[in-house]
Amino acid sequence: MAEAHWRALEAAHQERVDRYALPYLARRSAGQKHPVEDFLFTYYTQKPGQLRRWHPGAGVVLHGQGAQERLGWKFYRPADCGGTLVPEAPHPGAGVVLDTEKFLAQRREAVDFARIILGRTALRPAQFGCFGLHEWAMVYKQEANQVRHEYLQLRLGSAGTDGVVEGNRIRCTHFDAYRFYTPQAVGLNELRPTRENQRDMEQPGCLHANMDLYKWAYKLSPLLPSELVMDCFELSWRIRAMDMQASPYDLAAWGYPPIQIETAAGKADYVAQQRGFAAESAVLRGRLSAALDAATATS
Repeated sequence: MAEAHWRALEAAHQERVDRYALPYLARRSAGQKHPVEDFLFTYYTQKPGQLRRWHPGAGVVLHGQGAQERLGWKFYRPADCGGTLVPEAPHPGAGVVLDTEKFLAQRREAVDFARIILGRTALRPAQFGCFGLHEWAMVYKQEANQVRHEYLQLRLGSAGTDGVVEGNRIRCTHFDAYRFYTPQAVGLNELRPTRENQRDMEQPGCLHANMDLYKWAYKLSPLLPSELVMDCFELSWRIRAMDMQASPYDLAAWGYPPIQIETAAGKADYVAQQRGFAAESAVLRGRLSAALDAATATS
């Protein structure tokens, strides 16, 4: 890939990231919080600066003077040229490429786990009957626990929120949602997700499993192209918004009208959006699996 080409891709990627990252960084500097739009930068471990760094993915040779800077980046090496490895101090036109073998040698466990999660989740039937009640279980009996988002108001108040939890079946399949339940809510969940059974329980209708496509994508960077990582990020961003609209919090003043899952109409709205996200996620899950298969097969 010629330098003019990859520089344009790099600039487009950085502009794409900045639309989300710069407002977050400004809020952080001002000591402000946003209950929806901070999440991907605070819950997940990828920092804005790391996300902003563009990678072409496995097997792409970058040419030009600017590519030489990447020899100081982790997992990059001089490209092979005519079957001979370019010297450590190559001429300005020599190529630079991701060292796929080194990445896989150091990150094999993460790659294998991601492939298992992606593959097994895709094979399971999607479940659409949870109605986002995991967020409600996280504040069940809140007056006794005083947990989570203390700067937000509950839309139905504490008693009304508890009534919704007690009046519905709770059947969350996602451990990283279930682990934030209040102690009184843990026993109300019909399932017992754990880190150990995660690979056998996650299913493609789950909002959090679909948000986590971003997690698997960035954890395997720079093996995957940054465009794919950002596709996962933007899907996760939209899912987060819907997840919080269906939550017990009153976010209308933040520009997020509620999905009233305590009503039949709200439940129907939730399921319709959940199905749409499941369909989008299935495509991205397939792209992630195909990219990992291609990288490991080449290696």
